[in-house]
Amino acid sequence: MANQSEVLEFVLIGFPGLPKNFHILVSLMMFLIYITALVANGTVIGLIVMKEHLHQPMYIVIGNLSLSDLLFDTLTAPKIIAKYWFGDGNISFPGCFFQLFFVHCLGSVDSFILMLMAADRSVAIFQPLRYFAIVTKKLAVALCCFFWALSAAVVSVITYMTLTLPFCGPNKIIGCFCSSSVVFPLACTDVTFVRKVTLILALSVHLVPLTLIILSYLLIVLTIHSMLHSDNWQKLFYTCTTHLLVISLYFIPRLFVYLANYVRLLFNADINVLILYLYTFLPHLANPIIYCLRNKEIKIILENLMKVKIGIKV
Repeated sequence: MANQSEVLEFVLIGFPGLPKNFHILVSLMMFLIYITALVANGTVIGLIVMKEHLHQPMYIVIGNLSLSDLLFDTLTAPKIIAKYWFGDGNISFPGCFFQLFFVHCLGSVDSFILMLMAADRSVAIFQPLRYFAIVTKKLAVALCCFFWALSAAVVSVITYMTLTLPFCGPNKIIGCFCSSSVVFPLACTDVTFVRKVTLILALSVHLVPLTLIILSYLLIVLTIHSMLHSDNWQKLFYTCTTHLLVISLYFIPRLFVYLANYVRLLFNADINVLILYLYTFLPHLANPIIYCLRNKEIKIILENLMKVKIGIKV
């Protein structure tokens, strides 16, 4: 790597067209989103770990999603916030690729975990009486571990291929964190082949889960439609709608950006960074609220904890 690359560090630019008088405001918004997501996901993980009766398949899967989001935000957000607060946008060459690996790995984990959650809801609706026999705690743990390992293996290929590229000139990254899409343009060689391999792998880890998620929710919606006379159909329909909203926010912009980068479709740099930031961080803020903190059981636990906190006997 040292023989091929003369670049020793990269510089995160963030929003290249952002006037300096907006830097503090933008960084405060980023900080607020980061802290809120951190608290929400940390609360979910803490409750699932501490409360033994939450050691159930559904909560194990949700806990993995929260862990992935928390790690992603912690590895990326503080650096871009520091860039706007202190002007410290420099990131070392190894640090950038360390970040690149986890950005793609944790993004892939999110895709697979969302697929598991859709599958879990399908079993709960189609096989309610056999749900606990089919979806066991051991199965949930095994599947989560498998998808973490699969994501790491796939992204290792992307990271290795990107590392073999020579970087000898520009080192300014138009974005908020290191990823293949913003690092490729800085390479001093033709990256067409690496782009193709990266696109194929990226689409595989996102399109396959997305297809299965769409099929699952399509079947769920059709089942709900046949339950129009049931008292629970409205609640089920509302739950599916909110889930699909978060899933759409996560997948659609991500796939669009991948394809746009591959065909070299040019946008205003600031708009491109904004889209990247929104589809990356907003789902991390919405996931714990939609999937867990709105849950009746979680609400009761939080209410009891708050009552104990303020000295009210339950």
